[in-house]
Amino acid sequence: MSFKAAAIQMCSGIDPQKNAADMARLVRDAAAQGATYIQTPEMTGAMQRDRPALRAMLRGEADDIIAKTASGLAAELGIFLHVGSTAIGRGDGKIANRALLFGPDGKKICSYDKIHMFDVDLDNGESFRESSAYEAGGEARVADIGIAKLGFAICYDVRFPQLFRAEALAGAEILTVPAAFTVQTGEAHWEILLRARAIENGAFLIAAAQAGSHEDGRRTFGHSMIIDPWGKVLASAGGEGEAVLVAEIDIDAVKAARAKIPNLKNARDFALDTVPAVAAGGVAA
Repeated sequence: MSFKAAAIQMCSGIDPQKNAADMARLVRDAAAQGATYIQTPEMTGAMQRDRPALRAMLRGEADDIIAKTASGLAAELGIFLHVGSTAIGRGDGKIANRALLFGPDGKKICSYDKIHMFDVDLDNGESFRESSAYEAGGEARVADIGIAKLGFAICYDVRFPQLFRAEALAGAEILTVPAAFTVQTGEAHWEILLRARAIENGAFLIAAAQAGSHEDGRRTFGHSMIIDPWGKVLASAGGEGEAVLVAEIDIDAVKAARAKIPNLKNARDFALDTVPAVAAGGVAA
């Protein structure tokens, strides 16, 4: 089975209505090119580092403009539309960094809340504390959409291979990593991490990214990618601004890759022994 998939690269600002309009324009472009599964980046709805301003614009899923726009687009175009993530009010005073998947009838198939929070101090002086605003998710997710089985992740999740392995073992044929990677970490690790996750799981990987200079002062790395199960980059974008990537996805390539390198089947449980430190003279300390 084969179909066309698309990754939408955006440079989301602080106005959710404008971002929704930009998303709609780019999704229609991808659908016009034949894509039946389309993914948008992390924080499609707004790149907003001002926490009070972010909280002021929050809505629950039922009232969120990105969710409503995506649902309408999916039904209008007859596609599977994966909002890579957007900030959703949970109703308990906390925020979810939430992915949403809509089917061709416009109904929500499932959601996924980002599990791993990006709490880090970078060498260039940038500091991020995602956990100060967002509530971490606690459940991995694989969705069977008929044309493929999708495994979900968001941005920083890519550094935790156990998440992708669990999804592959549960049948995921396409792994997804919508993101808003920083420039510093993206230059160092973005492509190699994406290709590694695809190779080690024998799966396609689709990563729609934010790219460029945002209204809130941040810069993101971009370089959205679609990668096949052998690690080949089928399509990639640059590091600035919008792009629409479309590639043919042949699901039979997943079976072929896993037959050639059957590491999912060959994995074994093992014990881990920690050997005590050895003091000078060869005697255990």
